[in-house]
Amino acid sequence: MTEPKSRPASKNDLPPLAGRVAFLAVASGLTPLIPVPFLDDYALGQVREGMVRQILGEHGLPTPAKAVEVLAGSHVSTSLSGHVKSFVKGVLLFPMQWVFRKVFFVLWVKDCVDMASTSLHHGFLLTHAVERGDLDAKALEADMPRKVYDAMVATCAEVDARPINQILRRLFASSRVLMAEASRAFFSQKNPGPRTPDAAESAEVKSLTDRLLAELWEERGYFVTLQQHYDKHLKAGPAAGGSGR
Repeated sequence: MTEPKSRPASKNDLPPLAGRVAFLAVASGLTPLIPVPFLDDYALGQVREGMVRQILGEHGLPTPAKAVEVLAGSHVSTSLSGHVKSFVKGVLLFPMQWVFRKVFFVLWVKDCVDMASTSLHHGFLLTHAVERGDLDAKALEADMPRKVYDAMVATCAEVDARPINQILRRLFASSRVLMAEASRAFFSQKNPGPRTPDAAESAEVKSLTDRLLAELWEERGYFVTLQQHYDKHLKAGPAAGGSGR
């Protein structure tokens, strides 16, 4: 897939949203297209680790496995009870999808939005952290990745992301790829399980990314605030940080 370029900075010197981050946010939102317990978490983790590697690599930094896992949030494990709850929910509700397909599509879109929003925020903040010098080759081998991750989590917990999530919700609700997959899941007797968009669908993925960039550009003040919150939390240290989302 061809990734869009970042939009040029404005006269107000507000930070442009990286096209790469927006592209990967869309990818994470569509991965997987079929929300199966366990597999969706794995797929999202793979996309986010890939995003971390790309951001570090583009800035000439190494990508040690431990640092990549921490910065992607892969080190935060879901509790056993959480896994069981997710699995039971999937097993009990899936047979009823043909009855409540509209309701399930809304829930499906919500999952896409949650995945994309998390990747979008963390990808943007990681790019900011690298560009301001929080992470270099030496820091990546030390405890700095965890401090950066905790500051990102604390930032995301503090800001009101509803305007961004509304943009993502409109985006995914209009996705032809997602609608086609929903129909396949609801009506096919042989559901092959999760998958990512294939080459024939890459044009829509790029289109979704371009639309996302255009709308987020109007919210660039939000990302300025996001940076400020991150800077504050990183300076404050662990006391203000977290280890959640």
